[in-house]
Amino acid sequence: MSCVRRQPKRSKSEELLHHASSQRVIQTNTKLLGMEGDPDLQFLLQGGDLLKVLSPSWKKTRNLKLQEDCKTMWCESKKTFKSSQTFPVSNISAVRLGRQSKGLKKNTEEHVEGRCFSILFKGRRKNLDLMACSEEEANCWVRSLEKLISSLNNLNRQQTTEHWIFSCLRKADKNKDDKLCQPEMKSFLQMINIELDDDYAEMLFKKCDKSKSGYLAGEEIEYFYNLLTHREEIDVIYGEYAKTTGFMSTRNLLDFLMKEQREKTTLADAEKIIEKYEPDEHAKAKKLLSIDGFLMFLHNPEAMILNPDHKEVYQDMEQPLNHYFISSSHNTYLMEDQLKGPSDTEAYIRALLKGCRCVELDCWDGSDDEPVIYHGYTLTSKILFKDVIKAIKEYAFKASDYPVILSLENHCSVEQQSVMAQHMSSILGNALVTTPLGDGMPTNFPSPEELKGKFLIKGKRLNKLEDSFADAAAEAENTDVTEEEESNNEDEQEEKKSKKNLTLAKELSNMVIYCKSVHFHSFKDARKNQSFYEMASFKEGKAMNLAEESANAYICHNVEKLSRIYPAGSRTDSSNYNPVPLWNAGCQIVALNFQTVCTEMDVNQGRFLVNGKSGYILKPAYMRDGATEFDPITLTRGEWLQHKVLHIMIISGQQLPKVKKKISSIVDPLVKVQIYGVPADVAEKEISPVWNNGFNPTWNENLQFDVYVPELALVRFLIEDHDSMSDNEFVGQFTLPFNSLQMGYRHVPLLNKNGDLLPSAGLFVHIMVVDAE
Repeated sequence: MSCVRRQPKRSKSEELLHHASSQRVIQTNTKLLGMEGDPDLQFLLQGGDLLKVLSPSWKKTRNLKLQEDCKTMWCESKKTFKSSQTFPVSNISAVRLGRQSKGLKKNTEEHVEGRCFSILFKGRRKNLDLMACSEEEANCWVRSLEKLISSLNNLNRQQTTEHWIFSCLRKADKNKDDKLCQPEMKSFLQMINIELDDDYAEMLFKKCDKSKSGYLAGEEIEYFYNLLTHREEIDVIYGEYAKTTGFMSTRNLLDFLMKEQREKTTLADAEKIIEKYEPDEHAKAKKLLSIDGFLMFLHNPEAMILNPDHKEVYQDMEQPLNHYFISSSHNTYLMEDQLKGPSDTEAYIRALLKGCRCVELDCWDGSDDEPVIYHGYTLTSKILFKDVIKAIKEYAFKASDYPVILSLENHCSVEQQSVMAQHMSSILGNALVTTPLGDGMPTNFPSPEELKGKFLIKGKRLNKLEDSFADAAAEAENTDVTEEEESNNEDEQEEKKSKKNLTLAKELSNMVIYCKSVHFHSFKDARKNQSFYEMASFKEGKAMNLAEESANAYICHNVEKLSRIYPAGSRTDSSNYNPVPLWNAGCQIVALNFQTVCTEMDVNQGRFLVNGKSGYILKPAYMRDGATEFDPITLTRGEWLQHKVLHIMIISGQQLPKVKKKISSIVDPLVKVQIYGVPADVAEKEISPVWNNGFNPTWNENLQFDVYVPELALVRFLIEDHDSMSDNEFVGQFTLPFNSLQMGYRHVPLLNKNGDLLPSAGLFVHIMVVDAE
């Protein structure tokens, strides 16, 4: 078999064989996806012509088609000199029917609404705005793509790995003859992130080439695959407990679950596991678990490192709103930097779908009496206030049912403030809280449970909430009041904090019920003069100083009131600060730039990973007690001090992604484990890199950490590509709360820089948490 790239023209019989081979590939992939004979999948495989929309005058034909691997889309121009590109289906974050994107709203007419749809991508790749020839075809594209994305997302880890390896094998088979010669085998190994020296590669090839034909085919490729995917560490663990004729009995499995995994379980639970995960029907009938079934069980989501009970809402959601950490975004409208980047309703959609529960709206007067949102005094683009409210209304409760806070930074004239109020009232309707819940003047916040499906407005108010109950509110439509809160423009106008007259529309003022913005003078002043619903916003520098110098006072302040923290104006690149010290001080609304990929956002995602990704995390009891003596800095004795020792063995890695796209580039992975929490708990340790193997590296190294305040601690697993000449490069990470760790042998899923799951990649670890002596 020749491995040269140039292929001779196939004969008719060869073409038929090639077609049959392609059909087998498609059949294999559709079966794996559970979509055999599915008309929507067949529609995607057949493909079709669409118009790509870039401007009112630029609409070009593109042929869009699903490739035979059933996970890659092919997009080809129809020009004389054709150009094409591909993109993985896994990179699609959403498919939206209609003129929902900024580009389609701007560049198409209303009458083609039903023919339009957008493909949105993870990360910063631009939307693909498309127009079909009919509404029926547009619906078919959207439905088919959504079904395919759902099917790919529902593959278990073993199926995902098989699908990925199978696709790499197809790519390595350059001349598509269903055989692998030695150079093709080496190319395949590089694709899956393994670099072997020539002698070892030759030895491996000869071991698999049992027919001595000079290439691998059929069962030889299957043998090669089994050699690659064999996991010795699983053999060792399984062998310790497989005491029944080489299999695990229900009793053997129960022993494993209780001794290693430290789970409270029963024989009946062990039987259910075998029934669910054992692929061999004969073994299943005898209530035995094979090594394949054991590995499938270890890969299932409930057996992984995150406690499955914490994936659902498991905390008490009937405490006052200020007793929770709340997932919060700063300058939510921005897609990139703070100076000249685009503003887009899509930024709100992305934040809300990530579980964000407090979004910011920077409001300014616009043309045609329509308020706009953008970063004032900068070159960032503008979007209509009403379009933002519509997007928020549509996407607010898709990821979480719990309340969304709209933080208004109001720079509008009285007239356009009235327009803002009208838009929020008409669009949000009864979901907008405009009067206190219950009868009479409230004395405390309602709970997230009581506020399910509701919107709260954070902003200025003309008077005290109490005045409305005393019938003392001003009768005038518009009233001049003295501003005693943070500067209108948090980032640009700190120097204008001195008292000044502020004109505020009454109808907008009256929408502020539980989150009235006020200026912070001191903790003593707040206790004496501020009502529970009056809240201050703190720039990160001031907040950090308070958290370090007056931590206990800050915690007590936050037992009674809400606090919002926002990034310094100097962060024009949309970088973020470390949110952990502010959470340690009980601050609820710690706002970050959600559009930025960084360690701080990884930590934020880890904090809000649990409790159903609801965007609300109940603070520990000692941070909800007004008489608390808890201080994260001095860490005196109290209920918060629960000294634990965390033992972690990093055993192995699986299918780590390449950092560089060059095929010959291979990862040298190393693992770091980081602890975030009170200062006494903050730590980082790393293990040695494994050279030239990102596919199945093995470490078997132990790490140990002391954790004193586990309720506030987070654990971050970070994988980097080691580079002795420059900074290591990010490969993947996973962050979760310390108290959500499962003990025993666990797989750790990995997320990419954008916080999206890397489908096949992971770590295999052993976790043990014990009380310190």
